[in-house]
Amino acid sequence: MSKKIIIAITGASGVIYAKQLIDDILKFSDYDIALIYSDNGKKVWTFELDLPIISNSERIRVYDNNDMFAPPASGSTVYDVMVVIPCSMGTLSQISNGFSYNLIGRSADVMLKERQKLIVVPRELPYNLIHVQNMEKLLLAGGIVIPASPSFYRKPQTLEDLVKTVTNRILRIIGVMVQIKEWGK
Repeated sequence: MSKKIIIAITGASGVIYAKQLIDDILKFSDYDIALIYSDNGKKVWTFELDLPIISNSERIRVYDNNDMFAPPASGSTVYDVMVVIPCSMGTLSQISNGFSYNLIGRSADVMLKERQKLIVVPRELPYNLIHVQNMEKLLLAGGIVIPASPSFYRKPQTLEDLVKTVTNRILRIIGVMVQIKEWGK
C-alpha cells in the first residue's frame, strides 16, 4: 500500500520549490499525491514556471480548493503528511488560527487534529511580528516550519541545486531518503 501526501501550493512566490518536491516525490518515493492549488497558487505557477498546471495522473489527484467534500477534508481519510509549499503568510495565518474556510485550511486542520505531519514552507521576507507569532502558534500545535532558505555551504552550481537544498530536507523529514551532503563530510 502506497503512502499518501497532500501538497498545497499557495500564492507565495517560489513555486519552483513545489515543482521540485513533486518531481522528486514521484521519482524517489511511492507516495500518492493529493494536490491542492489556491487560486493565486495557480497564477503564480504559470507566471513563474511558464508551465501548465499539473493535472490528474496515475499518482496525482488534483482537488479544487473550494471542494470541502474532497478526501483531505476528513480525518477518516488518512494522509501521512501535508506540505504547504510555498506557504503564503495569508495561508499561514489561516492555518495557525484554525480557519478552515477552504480545502487547504481544512486539510491542515485535519493533519494537526489527527497528529500527522504538517510542514509549511514560508517564502516571505522580511517577517513581521504577526508572521513570527503565527509560526509560533503552528509550532506549538505540532506543525513544522521549514523556511525556503537555501543553504550555500553545499556550493550549489545551478538553480536546481539551490532549490534542492530546501526540498531535500523536506524529503528527509517525510521519510524519503535522498542524498544530502552532510555538514563536515
